[in-house]
Amino acid sequence: MQLVVARIGRAHGIKGEVTVEVRTDEPELRLGPGAVLRTEPESAGPLTIETGRVHSGRLLLRFEGVKDRTGAEALRNILLIAEVDPAELPEEPDEYYDHQLMDLDVVLADGTAIGRITEISHLPSQDLFIVERPDGTEVMIPFVEEIVAEIDLEEQRCVITPPPGLIDDRAEIASARDAEEGS
Repeated sequence: MQLVVARIGRAHGIKGEVTVEVRTDEPELRLGPGAVLRTEPESAGPLTIETGRVHSGRLLLRFEGVKDRTGAEALRNILLIAEVDPAELPEEPDEYYDHQLMDLDVVLADGTAIGRITEISHLPSQDLFIVERPDGTEVMIPFVEEIVAEIDLEEQRCVITPPPGLIDDRAEIASARDAEEGS
């Protein structure tokens, strides 16, 4: 199975290094020196990682054969793809690969169907499940412990306990001023 593990960003310096937007929870495993990665577009690769280092909180990579800024800049926005055994599981029991979560049915604790996970968006602060509802609309569910109560891979479902207003328009008003007006 092929998984996108990073997107190449801009060139860094003049010696062929690039910044990368990491899209894997295991960069040390997938993006280490010697790793050979496929690319999207396919014509840009495969690329072999020569060196990697962290600089100011960002991962910098240098690929074999890329020795200057011009070569590094030519790689911008290319996706890096690793070959992963579909049976492989993350080391931590409460971690999941994107391919494990795709197409899971999303339900409330009482069993009410919400939809199905069609995309996972990796944002700096948290991950989001993009859930397609039966009527074709989408809802975004933050992948946080307070909302995602259970991931059951055997039953192919994700149980959520959303706060009011997340999946419907019935938000509870809880401001002090509104409480005073009602008195």
